[in-house]
Amino acid sequence: MSSLPPNPQGDLMRANVNMAVAQPTKSKAASKQANNNANPKAKSQMHRRSRTGCYTCRLRRKKCDEGTPMCTACKHLGLVCEYKRPMWWSNNDARRQHKDDIKMIIKRKKLSEKASHTIQTSVSSPPGLSHSLPTSATFSDPLDRTRSASIDSQFAFNFNSPPNVADYGSYNPHILPSHSDFMFNMSPYEIDVKTERQMFVDDVPTLRESTVSTFSTYHTPPPAGTILPSYPMGGEWAEQVFQERRESLTEETLNCNFFDFSQGLASNPGQVDIELEENDQQLLDHFIQFVLPTIFPILETNQHGSVSSDLILPALQNNKGYLHCCLMIAAQHFKATMNIQGEQIDNDIMRHRQATILALCEALNKDENHHQILDATLGLIFFQSCVGRFDDSLPDIPWHQHFQAVNSLVAKLDLPRIVTDATEQPIQTPFNMTLTSWIDILGATMQGRAPIFAHTYREKHLSATNSSLGLRELMGCDDHVMYLISEIACLEALKKEGMDDITLCQHVHALGDQIGLTETHESGPKMPFNANGTLSPKQLSKNITSAFRLAARIYLCSLVPGFSPSQASCVGLVEKLTNVLHFIPSGPGGFDRSLAWVYLIGGSVSGMNSSFRQFFNDRIAQLGDAANYGSFGGVVSLLHEVWQQADNSQPSPSANGSTEAPYISWRDSMQMRGWDYLLI
Repeated sequence: MSSLPPNPQGDLMRANVNMAVAQPTKSKAASKQANNNANPKAKSQMHRRSRTGCYTCRLRRKKCDEGTPMCTACKHLGLVCEYKRPMWWSNNDARRQHKDDIKMIIKRKKLSEKASHTIQTSVSSPPGLSHSLPTSATFSDPLDRTRSASIDSQFAFNFNSPPNVADYGSYNPHILPSHSDFMFNMSPYEIDVKTERQMFVDDVPTLRESTVSTFSTYHTPPPAGTILPSYPMGGEWAEQVFQERRESLTEETLNCNFFDFSQGLASNPGQVDIELEENDQQLLDHFIQFVLPTIFPILETNQHGSVSSDLILPALQNNKGYLHCCLMIAAQHFKATMNIQGEQIDNDIMRHRQATILALCEALNKDENHHQILDATLGLIFFQSCVGRFDDSLPDIPWHQHFQAVNSLVAKLDLPRIVTDATEQPIQTPFNMTLTSWIDILGATMQGRAPIFAHTYREKHLSATNSSLGLRELMGCDDHVMYLISEIACLEALKKEGMDDITLCQHVHALGDQIGLTETHESGPKMPFNANGTLSPKQLSKNITSAFRLAARIYLCSLVPGFSPSQASCVGLVEKLTNVLHFIPSGPGGFDRSLAWVYLIGGSVSGMNSSFRQFFNDRIAQLGDAANYGSFGGVVSLLHEVWQQADNSQPSPSANGSTEAPYISWRDSMQMRGWDYLLI
């Protein structure tokens, strides 16, 4: 009971308002109490908990109808319904994280349902191009590629200093007028306000909520004439709202013409007019329907679904070698996903593989159509890493032998000079050079050598005006982080050639500083979804860049003499990487398969009790059959091999007297098994 100053007029006003507003609430409460007293048995049954419901409903503390194979609640919300005790149930931290993920999924679903009707009626954009809300000029910002001058380092080259991010300016809220004009000379009062809210989805009423809140003026007012500060205090809350709104509404401007596809655009996008035999036509249909969406998922996200019409389909129609390559990949994918064994499918694979090689040899002998040859050769390398199985016994040419031909073709087309010449900057980035760079940088780490075009990446890294190769748009990781991974590969090659330990450690320290410069002004990872539930390509790229940055640090630390996975610094990096990977969408429609190299580097140094292993096994389960082929399938098999060797090895004494786990090189495990495949 509040103590009020003697004011008969105020008491009368309060009594009248409470009588008018709060009476229905009291009657409803009395009715509810009567019902509970009338049926005590029903009240006791309400608190009876089921111990046979799914663990997802038990975690949410919701009633489960125990439907099979999925209960109604999990099926409606799109959650994983688990009746078997999951691994995360016995770990409090994992259970808390799983509950937070479920809350995020439910929130995203509700926001998506709430905004779907509004977006359909208010946003007019071409089909397939609306991945986010329309860009607002008020909150727009340019591509985050601002770089600055270089600093000295131990190398014969320089690196960029921290980027200067342009100030967006502060949000200046209006100063509200003094409250004394309307607050003083009024009697204190209190109002109970009942608010009802009805949610409609496609004009159909669904959720209805009712709340009662109290508004009171019984607080002691400030002295007359006091000038109140601007609201919100210091603008902090407004800055947060401004930032969240800007991030929610702003996406980078869609640029469907970012890349220069050598074969040009298709005359009829989405249609392929090729005369094939019935068996090959089935393979082509399978390629377009099932293989094509899985090849460049990051690029599809950034280009809003135009990759198939801009890149793949035009090449199928006018490039014979590329067509046979895609048919071979379709047959491999069909064999892997359908678990088909037999001579027919193997004959289809080998027939189109030989036809691809024959078409390439004929074009090379004629010394013409170099762009088409490069398209087909890159397809042989990259498509194989997307859908091929590591345990396929069919004879094939190793990827690095194909890459020798790529090296010659890129040099003949003069692509390195085109992308580095400051006086002749191309309007569009050559797509083949970007894809070549991706394969070259991560492929070099697979073989322990320096990338072939390392000098090109170094020049791009140092350039203040032309630093992008399009790697961020193609595979999600910021170009500068990929350039530094190239430098780490160069350092490993120098280590193999006999670099002394002191010089090696100096280079490791310098490169570590350069990796740190790429995360200046970077905020922590967060779920890559907009307020309306759509995917945010910009935030997804930030999360992927963070994952590659941590993997690069682990790769760099592994070069230090005496490195051990049980060292505190390595354990901490693996835990940070695991935390970042939680913000990468999972499942068949997620992006785990685009992070095969990251999982390989982080998983190869994860200990027996590391949370990374449990997290990785959970992601494998969510991927299902898609985790068995392509680069991700190779990483799964390789990590299990490395973990088995590491767990069975005896710890060795360290310099400080403690014991350390031995470092099992994943590259040595591959060589011992005779595995020679690309894991990117």
